[in-house]
Amino acid sequence: MALKFYRDWYCGDARPRFLFLLALVFVFASGCTAYAAGPSAPDDRSVAQNISSPNLSDQWEVAIAKDGFHHVYFLYSQKEAQCLGCASLPRLRLSIGSDEDAHWEPPRELTPPSFDQVNPTLAVDASDQRTVYAAWLERTRKDLLVARSSDFGHSWSLVVVARADGAANRPVLSARGENVTIAFSRDHQMWTASSHDGGITFNLVAINAPVPVRDVLAGGTTIDPNGNAFVAWEGYGTEATPEINLLISKSGDQGKNWTTTLMDRSRGTANCQGPQCEWGYLSAQITIASDAAGTVYSLWNSNHPGKQDAERVYFSSSTTAGETWSEKVEVSNAPPGARHVLPTIVAGTSGEVRIAWMDSRNSPRWSAYSRSSTNGGATWAPEEMLSMYVPSSGYIPEQDFDPLFEPLPQDARAYGDTSSRGGL
Repeated sequence: MALKFYRDWYCGDARPRFLFLLALVFVFASGCTAYAAGPSAPDDRSVAQNISSPNLSDQWEVAIAKDGFHHVYFLYSQKEAQCLGCASLPRLRLSIGSDEDAHWEPPRELTPPSFDQVNPTLAVDASDQRTVYAAWLERTRKDLLVARSSDFGHSWSLVVVARADGAANRPVLSARGENVTIAFSRDHQMWTASSHDGGITFNLVAINAPVPVRDVLAGGTTIDPNGNAFVAWEGYGTEATPEINLLISKSGDQGKNWTTTLMDRSRGTANCQGPQCEWGYLSAQITIASDAAGTVYSLWNSNHPGKQDAERVYFSSSTTAGETWSEKVEVSNAPPGARHVLPTIVAGTSGEVRIAWMDSRNSPRWSAYSRSSTNGGATWAPEEMLSMYVPSSGYIPEQDFDPLFEPLPQDARAYGDTSSRGGL
């Protein structure tokens, strides 16, 4: 089994936003236009060398997936100018590794040059472990697009899923057989796009929050073997109730109707001010996965509303297709007072689940940890430390984080620094 973690730093609305993500890959044994991926860049270095080169700057938003045939797909947004004197715009670049990452193709365009391309996400069909989907936003985040490849990324079909005047935010993606689910936020509401013909056509449905919220953000999505779709998301409370609501929505009728469960609540990030504070910095997030037997798992970080305690990381599971959930349990061995962020989870065969997060137990540096279970989270293997210190340029001046961080955690940049002054 191969387990890989990468870090993603997010920027949107032309304002610095820090939605910190870990992308985790776990491997087990009409309106479409077909085209081949663009020509390779004139550089024959491996992708690892490309993305770590200090000469390649303005690389953003890493997405990664791995199929069941030893291919790794690495998608990111590269800022570049299309002509002399033109403004730099983010464009998607794709690299594909084979033979368990031993060989990498040079980065190339996923689609022909068009508008700005941001917020990429990847998913491999959980059924055939071969078909790859990519989704992203274009045209100042007004258009949501999805691409599909059934030949290991050599050619892709493209569909415009949604187009609106308002900007969307952070799509998340899952696929199983002919079912594809995309969740994203737009106009302070959670939206889903559901396909049941392998990504050819999509139906859009809004998910209503069970409590008053002033904004929302998608955290993850999964489709179980029975076709039930799940979306994990955060709902940011109003000024009257400024808590962060951690939610899971389920649809058992192909995305037509959704029911939502409130999994937990968390206080907003301490000493953080501004309309985008909660989702602009390290705060409560929730994600989701399902295994081959249909058990659904969720992982999130949160603290206690009304208190000033540090966020911990919690796990819960459902063997009833999301109708009921087990009591949340802490899964980190970090000492009291350590902050926990960036929860991520993946599941495979029956009972097999892996989780990861970052915490501040090694303060002032942050480190990533993982644990695995073969019995659905009843017991866990010992923690494994994943990250190590890697010197890197900072994204914004250190004082911009005060008093929230002191200083900006170095380890938070170890898995893909996306500063505008350095490459991935």
